[in-house]
Amino acid sequence: MQNRRQWMKLATAVITACLSGAAALPAPAAAAEKLTVFAAASLKNALDAANAAWTSESGKEAVASYAASGALAKQIENAAPADIFISADLDWMDYIAKKNLTKADTRTNLLGNRIVLVAEKDKAKPVEIKKGFDLAGLLGDSKLAMGEPKSVPAGKYGMAALEKLGVWTSVETKVAGAESVRAALALVSRGEAPYGIVYQTDAAADKGVAIVGTFPADSHPPIIYPVAILTESKNPDAAAYLDFLKSDKAAAFFTAQGFTVLK
Repeated sequence: MQNRRQWMKLATAVITACLSGAAALPAPAAAAEKLTVFAAASLKNALDAANAAWTSESGKEAVASYAASGALAKQIENAAPADIFISADLDWMDYIAKKNLTKADTRTNLLGNRIVLVAEKDKAKPVEIKKGFDLAGLLGDSKLAMGEPKSVPAGKYGMAALEKLGVWTSVETKVAGAESVRAALALVSRGEAPYGIVYQTDAAADKGVAIVGTFPADSHPPIIYPVAILTESKNPDAAAYLDFLKSDKAAAFFTAQGFTVLK
C-alpha cells in the first residue's frame, strides 16, 4: 500500500511539473494576416507577378481577387473584406469613395492603358480605326465582344470610342456584353466572336488573339487605374504594400504587360 501511495505521489508530481512547464511555454505566434486586394480583371498577369515579388521581398502574402471593377465596388459596398482596391476607371473608385469606403489620403492614379480591336489570331487582318469605319460590315451577322458597356470600364471606354467615331448605333445590337474584359477576350480567343474591344494589356496576355487596330487616344476618356486602401482595412501591411505598387520594382511588372505607369 505504501509503495502504491509513493507511486501516486510521484505520478502527480510529474504531471504537475509537465503542466507547469507547458503553461510557461510562450503562445505560438499568430499567423500573419494575408493582405486582400480587389483588382480589375485586366490586371491579373501583371499583379500576380508583382504580388509574387512582394511576397519574396517582404515575406508577407498578398491575395488578389479579380473581377470587373463595378462588381468589386459593389462587393466592397456590401462589406466584403478587402484591404486594397484597384479599379480600371475613376468612376468606380469615386463610387466607393463617396460612400467613405476608402482612405482618401491613400488614393493614387497608378496606371494607364489603351483599348484595341482584337481578332482571333489565325484570322486577324489589319483594321484602320477612324471616323465612320465600317465595323458593322466587318461583323456581318456576328457579335462584337466587349465588356458590358453600362458597367464594365473597358466596355464603357469602348462605347465612348465608338460613339465618338460615329459607329456605335450601327453595332449596338451586335454587342455581346461580357461580365469583364477578360471574359470578352475569351470570346474572341475561342472563336465565338470575330472581333472584340479589350485593353492592349489583355491582348498581350492571350496568345489566341491579335491586335488588328488601336483606338485613337482622343476617342475616349483617359484610361486610368486608381488604387486606394479601404477604410475597413486593419492590415498593418497595407501602406507598405501600396508603396511597393508605386515602386520602380513593381513598375517593371506593369510595363512588361503594356501598362503605362503614372507617376
